[in-house]
Amino acid sequence: MIQQILKDKPTKLFVFFTAFFVANALIAECIGGKIFSLEKLFGAQPLNFSLLGEKGLAISLTCGVLLWPLEFVMTDIINEYYGPKAVRRISYIAVGLISYAFLMFYAAIHIPGADFWYGTGVKDGVPDMGKAFNAIFGQGMWIILGSLVAFLVSQLVDVTVFHQIKKYTGEKKMWLRATGSTVVSQLVDSFIVLFIAFKVGKGWSIQKVLAICMVNYMYKFLVALILTPLIYFIHNRIRDYVGADTAERMQLAAMGREEA
Repeated sequence: MIQQILKDKPTKLFVFFTAFFVANALIAECIGGKIFSLEKLFGAQPLNFSLLGEKGLAISLTCGVLLWPLEFVMTDIINEYYGPKAVRRISYIAVGLISYAFLMFYAAIHIPGADFWYGTGVKDGVPDMGKAFNAIFGQGMWIILGSLVAFLVSQLVDVTVFHQIKKYTGEKKMWLRATGSTVVSQLVDSFIVLFIAFKVGKGWSIQKVLAICMVNYMYKFLVALILTPLIYFIHNRIRDYVGADTAERMQLAAMGREEA
């Protein structure tokens, strides 16, 4: 029986999607502690603009945004072929494993290091390996909490918006339901993580939170539009892999309209 399951192409595809989804989310969380300048990435000087009364703003983003758009692409693809129940299940698994990973990071930070280890990075410009390790893996608890809550809520919002749009469009206009759901869910994601991490956690003003949220969201909005062709590419590859008839049955089942 197990061999039959493992040979089933939709099952193999689902296992791959689940593994990639969880790994991508975990990597995004791990690299999210680094903030980079989008302007400098393209060889320009950081902008200096005002928004909602906040001055001196620039397009500074967490490295996590390099991967999160892929997470929403995967959400839409899984939603299209496996339905909202599958997306919710994978999202819960991802949150559980990310929480587990951070618990292990927390434990590793508090395990005493060997005496010789602390100075092993001196020749590479790292005088204290203990402090470096703690700085990399010891993200603030409010940021971790905000990120996990934002991820889970935005995933559920994405699923809901996706299927509401699909009820009206049917199998047509995939770009509309994929991009539309992502645009809404990314706004929710951007606000929640900043509100919890910096309004609740650090006492920032709501104006500052909203201003930075809008800057982050503008980036995510543009990336969502740019990645729309990727959704069609993956969609076509899935149809080639499982076959057009199987793909159609999967889509019908995902919408709860599979024939008995």
